[in-house]
Formats: sequence, structure tokens, C-alpha cells
Amino acid sequence: MNENKKENILLIAWAASLVSTLGSLYFSEVMKFIPCDLCWYQRIFMYPLVFILGIATIRKDTNVAMYSLILSAIGGAISIYHYSIQKISFLSNNAPACGRVPCTGEYVNWFGFITIPLLALTGFTIIFISSIMILRQKG
Repeated sequence: MNENKKENILLIAWAASLVSTLGSLYFSEVMKFIPCDLCWYQRIFMYPLVFILGIATIRKDTNVAMYSLILSAIGGAISIYHYSIQKISFLSNNAPACGRVPCTGEYVNWFGFITIPLLALTGFTIIFISSIMILRQKG
């Protein structure tokens, strides 16, 4: 893969992190949805990616892919768990207390399955796959 393609993939990863971050800020600051504890953990792994991938995109530095891979994998794992406790009744009934806002709550439930953790998982997945694509071409 030539450098230009890797830089385009890096731009896609940065765009996914930016859209995810702006989306979470929209839900909390405009819609006034109070984030639960698991939402905060997902934000901890997404928000830095905006800066890390943004600077890497400007500098055309594809060496950042390992860092974005790790952050997106951890954030994605949290998103999978969060989505699971929302949608799988056995997990929902046995989920530990999460804070003042329950992690099993669903502010958004579009089409019966699209919730905020699924939106976050989509962003993490795009970044994860982009990072793998860049790393596979590093050899």
C-alpha cells in the first residue's frame, strides 16, 4: 500500500474519532443526557484519539497506528460489554450498580437496537480496522 493510501486510511480513522467525540458531546451537552460510568470509560479511550490521530494526520505519521489500535480495542471492548448489559436480559438483570445513572438505561434506542454504546462501538471498530490496515502494510 502506498503512503497516500495509508494517509487516507489515517484520515478516515481520525474522522471516525472526531464524529464519535462530537456525537457524545451532542448527547451530553445539547440533549442533556447524563453519561453513565461506562460511557465515561468509553470517552476516556475515544477523546484522546481525536488529538492523537489528528496530529498524526497532519504530520502524515502512520506510525501512530499501534497506539490507535490499542486504545480502540480497549474502548471497543467496553462498548461491547455496555451494549451487552443493555440488550441481553440475563446480563441486564445481573449488572452491578453503575453510579447515579444506570448503565443499563437507554437514552437512545433507534430501530430497537441502535443505542449510544453501539454508536461508540461503530467508531471504535472503524478506528481499529483502519489501524490494522495501516499496520499490515508496514512490513
